[in-house]
Amino acid sequence: MFEASEKARRFERGQTVEGILVAFGPEVAFVSIGGKSEAQIDVAELKDADGALEFAVGDRIQARVVSTGGGIVLSRAGVRNAATQRELEEAFGAGLAVEGKVEKSVKGGYEVRIERERAFCPLSQIDIVRTVDPAVHEGKTYAFRIIEYKDGGKTLVVSRRKQLEEEQRASAEVLRQSIVPGAVLTGRVASVLDYGAFVDLGAGIQGLLHVSDMSWSRVPSAHAVVAVGDNITVKVLRVDEASGKMSLGTKQLLDDPWSTVTTRFAVGQVLTGRVTRLAAFGAFVELEPGIEGLAHASAFAPTSRSGEWAKSVPPGTGAPFEIVSIDAAQKRIGLKPVDEGSSRVRQQAEPSEGEPATETDSKVAIGSLADKLRDALQKR
Repeated sequence: MFEASEKARRFERGQTVEGILVAFGPEVAFVSIGGKSEAQIDVAELKDADGALEFAVGDRIQARVVSTGGGIVLSRAGVRNAATQRELEEAFGAGLAVEGKVEKSVKGGYEVRIERERAFCPLSQIDIVRTVDPAVHEGKTYAFRIIEYKDGGKTLVVSRRKQLEEEQRASAEVLRQSIVPGAVLTGRVASVLDYGAFVDLGAGIQGLLHVSDMSWSRVPSAHAVVAVGDNITVKVLRVDEASGKMSLGTKQLLDDPWSTVTTRFAVGQVLTGRVTRLAAFGAFVELEPGIEGLAHASAFAPTSRSGEWAKSVPPGTGAPFEIVSIDAAQKRIGLKPVDEGSSRVRQQAEPSEGEPATETDSKVAIGSLADKLRDALQKR
């Protein structure tokens, strides 16, 4: 006892010592603190907030001497907090990430536990996207950046958003290296406008999928093809190195229907087509998805007024058309409407020499094709 008392006098209360854990008992652990000196420390002080042991035999710890009477008793309470605060201050100064657990949502944000310290994370800093239900983050462990460190660590404000943005920038740099013309990637539709859709390829990188590159068929609006949240596969068409903008396509992942047009179509062939749009010089007709032909205005029944022919074939009209020419290289097909009574109508519409055209003759010429196109549309 005298020898133990002499050894104990070498240490003073409040002194910080470093030692090695040598054994664990039910309630106390034994620490070798130099020479033949051994100290005791409560096992509870070696556990984390969840009650799990943080140390094992052989681990080195720092503690403070709280008693020297009849043996040395240690405590990590003050030392542990000081060490944690020192680490947090260093992390704040160096801009390093620290791990924290979201304890609960509070007014304006969240209470976060980092080691034994409490920190506050504003609601706007918990994620990159807007948080609708605050409860989704409770109980989760995340990496945070310390954005405010005051009063020796008593005031801690952290941000997960800044950490995510940093990770996103790092990932974006790696991803950009793989985004080259011809690359095939998967992405998620972030937004849709009439002229196209913006596709998120990851790490905040977005590209434009123009409506003209969605399908070989003519698409009236991007809304008819994709919706926000859709996961799609796209092909990178162009990348502007200066601006970072990129163009994407989906139809380029499919076979071009024009590549085999000469094996599937022939001059003289009659097909049912759908009028997609009108121009002053004629009507564009879709024969099958991705294949359009042009029926020139002169191919329609003559009328007494310029452009009157267009009223007989509004967009959406379905009717039989005959192929009159094919130019696969230029992706052009010439068409004419099929009208069994066209020659008779033309004859009736043409007055005899010296005889003026009547209103009835004009109506026959205009109405004949229109009636047949309407009949064909109704049958479809």
